[in-house]
Amino acid sequence: MPKEARPGTGEQARKHALAQLRQAILLGEMVPAQRLVENELAERFDVTRASVRAALIELESEGLVERIRNRGSRVRVVTVEEAVAITECRMALEGLCAAKAAVAATEDQLTELAELGSAMSKAVAEGEPLVYSGLNHELHGRIREFSGQQVAVELLERLNGQLVRHRFQLALRPGRPQQSLSEHLAMIDAIRARDPQAAEAAVRGHLAGVIDAVRR
Repeated sequence: MPKEARPGTGEQARKHALAQLRQAILLGEMVPAQRLVENELAERFDVTRASVRAALIELESEGLVERIRNRGSRVRVVTVEEAVAITECRMALEGLCAAKAAVAATEDQLTELAELGSAMSKAVAEGEPLVYSGLNHELHGRIREFSGQQVAVELLERLNGQLVRHRFQLALRPGRPQQSLSEHLAMIDAIRARDPQAAEAAVRGHLAGVIDAVRR
């Protein structure tokens, strides 16, 4: 890019490299165990190696990158055991968010959840697992947003980033979208009924199903 259009050096360049790297990992463009070579990334994002190195250090703290002694950095591989442990933490935090959303959500927000449920049902009926996966991700995000529990939201964003690969794998597993659809619709129904206990129980039930699926 032209020199004047570069993100520059220092904090601006670090943020640019961080945003680009995080997005590539979360979208699955960079896969688990893929090496992250500082020189190549610096050229790709048109920033300095120091900016890339600082971004990699921050992504390591988020659990998305791991540094291997004498071998540099790579996209972190999340084992099945780790995925289960992370999902167990999600059960507590997402259950809390669902309970809060059942109380705090506006009528317009409840309508939005119902529309997402309809779109998810349509995706399953039409055999579109990746569309369903995207809507699934959006639904969980909306519930977190509507809860107003910002601390839980921030913690969940960090946890969920580590599960991207497992989420895609589950989405493509035959029969999995059909199985989880009823669980998601139960979550939506409980929140729309403004029943915090039922909403939390529905989320916990759904994530227990996710753990069972991940272990298979």
